[in-house]
Amino acid sequence: MAMDVVDYEIKGAEMQFVEVELDPGEAAIGEAGSMMFMDAGINMDTVFGDGRQNASGGLFGKLLSAGKRLVTGESLFTTVYTNGGSAKQRVAFAAPYPGKILPMNLAQLGGTLICQKDAFLCAARGVTLGIALQQKMSVGFFGGEGFIMQRLDGDGLAFVHAGGTVVKRELQPGQTLLVDTGCVVAYTPNVSFEIQYVGKIKTALFGGEGLFFAKLTGPGTIWLQSLPFSRLASRIFAAAPQRGGSKEEGSLLPGFAGAGLLGGILGGDDE
Repeated sequence: MAMDVVDYEIKGAEMQFVEVELDPGEAAIGEAGSMMFMDAGINMDTVFGDGRQNASGGLFGKLLSAGKRLVTGESLFTTVYTNGGSAKQRVAFAAPYPGKILPMNLAQLGGTLICQKDAFLCAARGVTLGIALQQKMSVGFFGGEGFIMQRLDGDGLAFVHAGGTVVKRELQPGQTLLVDTGCVVAYTPNVSFEIQYVGKIKTALFGGEGLFFAKLTGPGTIWLQSLPFSRLASRIFAAAPQRGGSKEEGSLLPGFAGAGLLGGILGGDDE
């Protein structure tokens, strides 16, 4: 299937969104819930799988495509945004949490990109969404976030989202980088992905970095993120008031949340 060639503009700093410009008849596919706004001339349609009109195998092919998305933890459906008018129209997709939106030209990356299962945001129509299961048993048992990843195929534009600051590294043949498994955003398929044990029991138990690293070996390109969503979510959960705790914890300054707690202590309310 021919790819739609779309123009785009990424806006914002910490909380970004991407505006995709569609010529008449062109379309983009978006992850469920990612759409921010669109022009009135764009038609929206929710479909099974990745929105390919001519999925191989007919209904079975569409069900298989949808099933692959279910395995990665995503919705069974994607949304197709088609410009049904006679003039250019725009549709915007927003990042789900602070970070950066990365435009990936699959044609320049050899036609395939492997990315974290929640990194995909949107793409030009014709990009195929699938799954990439790691081959090594160690990755399967201990890989965590890095075990089941998304596979983007095609020669068009795809947009992925990464948390925090993004680092792009070009690995030379045989060059290896050890990375926290959650910090891997994407890599080209010629990069070798393995799981490596931290090595020391004390470091594993008390280092706070987990028991395993992702071992990435070149040649190829990798993209890393400084703030995986799992890390952000765990910090928010740890800071949230727990059951039975005070909702005013966290500040000792007057006028802030802790003022009531501090006033109670100083006023002798705890006697």
